[in-house]
Amino acid sequence: MTKEQKEQFLLEERKVKALEKLAASLDALTVWVEEINKKEWSDRIQYYLSEFYKMGVGLPAEEIEEARKSNKPRKINAKKDA
Repeated sequence: MTKEQKEQFLLEERKVKALEKLAASLDALTVWVEEINKKEWSDRIQYYLSEFYKMGVGLPAEEIEEARKSNKPRKINAKKDA
């Protein structure tokens, strides 16, 4: 095996180890999401999603609160009107 082949082999080995670590982390995250009490987190998630939405779209908080209280789905346009 040449020096270049050895280096390539070590690089591939590092890639595999990194992918295995990523897979383990993703698996742990999946288990955590499956085990959380979704009813308990519903309001909290809804709050953070509305805050994220306000940052991205820029709607006034009052409109978002009204939409949340009405519990009706609302079409969201990613582009702002010019």
